[in-house]
Amino acid sequence: METAHDADVRDLAKFGYKQELRRALGVYSSFAVAFSYISPSTGIFTLFILGISLAGGFFWWSWPIVVIGQLIIGLNFAEVSSHFPVAGSVYQWTKYLSNRTYSWFTGWIYLFAGVLTVAAVVATVPLVLIPLLNSVFGTSIGTDFDTERNVAALVLLSTTLLSIFGVRLVAIVNNTGVVFEILGMVVFALILVLFYHHQSVSVFTDTSYLGSGFNAQAGTFLAAMFMSLFVIYGFDTASTLAEETKNPRREAPRAVIAAIIGAAIIGAIFLFAVVIAIPGDMSKFIGDINAGKIPFPLVTIIESNFPGWAANIYLFVVFAAIYVCCLAIQTSTIRLAFGMARDGKLPVSRALSSVHSGLHTPIWSCITVGVLAGLPLLYYAGAALIAIGATGMIYLSYILGNVAILLARLRGWPKEDAPFKLGQWGLIVNILGLVWGVLMEINFLWPRNAVVGGQNPPLSALPKITIPGFLSNVPIYEFTLGAIIVVGFVYWVIAQRTAPHTAAAAAEARA
Repeated sequence: METAHDADVRDLAKFGYKQELRRALGVYSSFAVAFSYISPSTGIFTLFILGISLAGGFFWWSWPIVVIGQLIIGLNFAEVSSHFPVAGSVYQWTKYLSNRTYSWFTGWIYLFAGVLTVAAVVATVPLVLIPLLNSVFGTSIGTDFDTERNVAALVLLSTTLLSIFGVRLVAIVNNTGVVFEILGMVVFALILVLFYHHQSVSVFTDTSYLGSGFNAQAGTFLAAMFMSLFVIYGFDTASTLAEETKNPRREAPRAVIAAIIGAAIIGAIFLFAVVIAIPGDMSKFIGDINAGKIPFPLVTIIESNFPGWAANIYLFVVFAAIYVCCLAIQTSTIRLAFGMARDGKLPVSRALSSVHSGLHTPIWSCITVGVLAGLPLLYYAGAALIAIGATGMIYLSYILGNVAILLARLRGWPKEDAPFKLGQWGLIVNILGLVWGVLMEINFLWPRNAVVGGQNPPLSALPKITIPGFLSNVPIYEFTLGAIIVVGFVYWVIAQRTAPHTAAAAAEARA
C-alpha cells in the first residue's frame, strides 16, 4: 500500500528528481517558514525609521496598499506552486513555463536577491540585540556601523551552521520563533494601545510631513512605502521548500496565502500601536530622528513606555523573531541555489547540489550562500541601504516570474487540474500583479537624494570604497543590479548557453 510519503516521492520523480532532502515539514511548519520570511517584526524594525521620519503617522496607509498588491501576486504564485512542487519557486516556474535562457536569468537574479535579503536581515539583528544587551547586562556596546557589522557577521555564522544541520532543526527553531513573534507583537501592541496611547488617531491623516504639492507628497509617500514593501515578500518560500513539505501541492499554496494574510493583520495592529505610543510631541520625535538623536525609534518607543524588565522581554521577543526570519530566508535561498545547481545551472554545480547523506542538507550551498551574504557587510552603510536593494531585486524577480506565467496563460496554461486554482480569474490576477510589480520596481529604481531619505544614493555614499569617474554618481541599486546581470551574462555565454537543460541531462553531466 502506497503511503503519503511514497506518493510525494513519486510525484517529485515526474519532474526528473529523486527525493534527497528530508520531507519533514507539515502544515504548520510550511506556513511558519513563509511567515518567518515575511516577518513583520524584522521589516518594521529595519525601516520604521524611514517611514516615520519621512511621512509621520500617515505612512501607516502604505501598509494596506502593499498588502493588497502583494496578495494579488501571492494568489498567482499559489496557483503555480500547486502545479510545480519542486525546490526553487520562481526559477522552477519559469523553467517549466518559459524557456531555459529566461528561467536561468530569472533564477540568477532571484538567487542574489535572496543573498542580499539574508544580508539585510542579519544587519537588522544588531538594531535590537545591542540595545537589549546594553540594558540587561549594563554594557556600553556602540551603535556605530563597525559594531553593527561585526554583530551581524556573528549572527550570519550561527544561522549558516544551523542551516547545515538540517531542516528538522530549522523547523523546530522556526516554529518556536513564529509563536514568539505572533504573540509578542499582538500582546504588546494591545498593551500599548490600551495603556500607553500618547498620540491622537489624527496623526494617521496628518499629511504635513509629506511636503507641499502633489508631486512632492506622492514622491515622499512612495519613499516612505519602502518599509511596507520590504516586509511583505518571501511568501513563495513555502513553494521553495516543497520537496521538504508533506503533500506540497495542497499545503504550499495554503501556506503562501495564510502567511500574507497573517502578516498583514499582525503588522497593521503593531504599526498602529507603536505610532499611537510615540511619546511626547510627534514633530519633536521626528526631528530628533532626523538629527540623529534617536538611532532606534522603535526601541525608544518601547523603552519609553514599558518598565525596564518588560521592555527587555519585548526586545528579546523581537530579537528571536528577526533571528528566525534570517534563518528562514537563508534556508529558502539555499534551496534555490541547490535547485539551480541540481540542474547544472551554477558554477561548481556538482558541489552545490551534493546532499550530505546523514544531515540531508546541501552543505556547500549552505556555506556558499553564507559567504555571499557576508560580502555586503564589507562595505556596510546600514541595514536600510541593503534592505532597499534586496527588496528591489526580489520585486524584479517576481516581475520576471509573473511575465512567464502570463505568457503561459495566454498559451492556454493551466491545462491540468491542481488542488489550488484561480480558474477564470487567473488571467486578471496575473495582469494586476504584473502592473503592481512594475510600478513598484520603478519606485525602487528612482534615485533619491538625502532630502527625501537617500534610499538609493550614488556609489560614493558607500564607505571604504573609491569609485573613479562617472561611476561614482551611479545609484547603488542600479549598479548592483547591473553588475549581477553583467556577471551572469558572461557566465551564461561561457558555460550555460549550450549546457544541458533538463534535470536528467544535468544529472548525467555531473555524474
